[in-house]
Amino acid sequence: MDARASAGLTGELKWGKVDQKSVELYARVMVAFFDEMQSGNLVMRVMFTKNSSVPVGLTQEHHDEGYYILYYEFLKHCFGLRYMPPHSTPPRFRIYLDELGDTEEQLSKFRGFISGLSSESHIRKTGMQLALRDITHVRSHDHLLMQCLDVVLGSITFRLNDKHLDKLEGTRFRGKRTVAKEQLYRFINQQIRRVTGKNFNIGISTGHDDFPHDIWAGPYRHWLFEPKNKKYDPSQTKP
Repeated sequence: MDARASAGLTGELKWGKVDQKSVELYARVMVAFFDEMQSGNLVMRVMFTKNSSVPVGLTQEHHDEGYYILYYEFLKHCFGLRYMPPHSTPPRFRIYLDELGDTEEQLSKFRGFISGLSSESHIRKTGMQLALRDITHVRSHDHLLMQCLDVVLGSITFRLNDKHLDKLEGTRFRGKRTVAKEQLYRFINQQIRRVTGKNFNIGISTGHDDFPHDIWAGPYRHWLFEPKNKKYDPSQTKP
């Protein structure tokens, strides 16, 4: 909060708001955000897929519930819950989901689905407790950490999809906002390298030097999710 206030930012932080006037102010908040990671107070996990890896053998239910299934896989694997260190008392896990825009019936079904994480064999051994009441959705507008996540995730999506190359319609030139966003992306990339001590490659899963500790405690990790059964679509690759 102090970093946002000192930067003079009063509204909600969002990647879509980044422009030439705000890029340096956002960078100041990002320094504080990644400082929290470096201090061990916060970890961040990002999961992404490649359009060229097309899953095969999916049912209609898989297609209908695809977003929720991916969310489940993200929570199950990205945070290394199975590698949680021993606790003197059973650890309690809470999940705060950003507003999904779905119906209460869909959200209730999803919460029940997610609560099954504590029954997964590897996670169950840790003694982790996850109750339905501890799975809820919140508004990112009210949570600065979620806003910072939006900015970092937006920068990753921006670069993975080559948005930094977008030109103004009918010209050979990029817009000022595009240039500003690339500047902030590069700054965030530097911050990721700072806290991880690694030569971060945006297009692959983050490596680890101390398995499995890195998966649980690493400040920042990047996971390329690949379906087990897939086919390759060359039309979806970058030129």
